[in-house]
Amino acid sequence: MTESTRPAKKAPMREVLAEAAFQLFLDRGFEQTTVDDIVARAGVGRRSFFRYFPSKEDAVFPDHERCLADVTAFLDGADGGDPVGTVCDAARLVLRMYAANPEFSVQRYRLTREVPGLRTYELSVVRRYERTMTGYLRARFARERDGALRAEVIAASVVAAHNNGLRSWLRSGGEGDPYEAVDHALGMVRGVWGSADERARPAAAEEDVIVMVAPKGAPMWQVVQRIESAFGEG
Repeated sequence: MTESTRPAKKAPMREVLAEAAFQLFLDRGFEQTTVDDIVARAGVGRRSFFRYFPSKEDAVFPDHERCLADVTAFLDGADGGDPVGTVCDAARLVLRMYAANPEFSVQRYRLTREVPGLRTYELSVVRRYERTMTGYLRARFARERDGALRAEVIAASVVAAHNNGLRSWLRSGGEGDPYEAVDHALGMVRGVWGSADERARPAAAEEDVIVMVAPKGAPMWQVVQRIESAFGEG
């Protein structure tokens, strides 16, 4: 049998069920779609559905289990470099999952905005990523004062920065480079919490960044003067 005459390889059942479920959610609405509707569309029994997905909500996010496993493996295998940079790189793995299928990602984003239960479920998914990053950072900061607190704050910052950039891209309909906004946001996290080497590294846009503390109530001309002085332009 030649390559051209071989039957097409069937998609994994998990993907078949997820696709059937999502199309029904778009066509009929999430609340109006039952598990029976999904298995009828996919041509399988109810047992098959629950073998892969505990609930309808899980079928909306079929790729997160694999992505969470990838993030966990990445952090487990990380070397002794800058831990903040490492969790930022882990967050980019999540972005890669969304960027791999922009149309699906945008449709899912719109669906979750319409269904309160899906927004709640999405928050629980995000929380799992955050806990994974927090666990990694706790181990790295175990001997530092306030290490546990620092781990939680940094992990929350990374997740917030990633989500800010990601949602900006999703709201645009998936137009443009999804990494641009996310890298810009993560650059702010690196600048505040990263090692000295990370903080010294230029931002993605090759812009100089200055963090300055001014007395409360200082006149604007004085603030501007200090910034110009820092740049050597005064």
